Amino acid sequence: MCYLTYQLNQMIMHSAQEKYIRLLAVLKEMGEVVVAYSGGVDSSFLLHAAVEALGTKVTAILAVSPTYPSREYSLAVDVAAKIGARLRVISTNEMQRDDFVKNPVDRCYFCKKELFTDIAKIITDEGIHHMVDGSNEDDKGDHRPGKRALRELGVRSPLQEVHLTKDEIRFLSRQFNIPTWNKEALACLSSRFPYGEKITLDKLRMVDSAENLLADLGFKGIRARHQGKTIKIEVAPSMIPNFFVDDTRQKVITGLKALGYTYVTVDLEGYRSGSLNEVLSTQDKKNEKWRVLS
Repeated sequence: MCYLTYQLNQMIMHSAQEKYIRLLAVLKEMGEVVVAYSGGVDSSFLLHAAVEALGTKVTAILAVSPTYPSREYSLAVDVAAKIGARLRVISTNEMQRDDFVKNPVDRCYFCKKELFTDIAKIITDEGIHHMVDGSNEDDKGDHRPGKRALRELGVRSPLQEVHLTKDEIRFLSRQFNIPTWNKEALACLSSRFPYGEKITLDKLRMVDSAENLLADLGFKGIRARHQGKTIKIEVAPSMIPNFFVDDTRQKVITGLKALGYTYVTVDLEGYRSGSLNEVLSTQDKKNEKWRVLS
């Protein structure tokens, strides 16, 4: 069994390394790029590769808004510095768009449209021709309405172009000592609201504060799902028993009620990516696929 595991790991390593070589070639061909950077696993890895391929001809743009988790900012700045990338921080205004705050099924489209329209203005002013993002091979099978905005604005996804998967990105990130190799999945705070519930600044602050409180208590894989006056907490499944420790349970209840929640619940399935998409009908997904492809 150990030998088979070793052989499998060797195959994964060889495949990932081959894809990485192709990734460097794709980036070198671009000549100069702006990387849409969040500080997450994928965009950090892409930024590392871009700097290796192009050196100083890389600019990372970190977009900050009320939808960006506050605890992530300093971490993202530190990782970009460790990679050796030039970092530019901008503010985006998706909260001023009615089509975003109404929170439709394709909300992510309007967010990405706002972000990459702002980045497009920057690269036009600076004479740069390529915008890239960290979408990976695994993202192809998920509900990703933001892909339509990427296509419309000419954004390339080099990790997808060379078919790098999330596991391979984590594997290579560890090899290259990128601090995000084992970082939890990162998603904007707007993903904490069920489709159709209006997104407001006050609600975003509640969700951000709730997740910070849970992180300070040692929880991992945190998502604070906001549903009116109810908060539904998702954490890594292995951490769910921690809620049944009296002292921790009371701190969670007291802290979250102080933020304005009336009911505090825990999802016993634990954190899983895209759990809010579980309510989408087959027709919703077909319609979204059509919009992405059209």
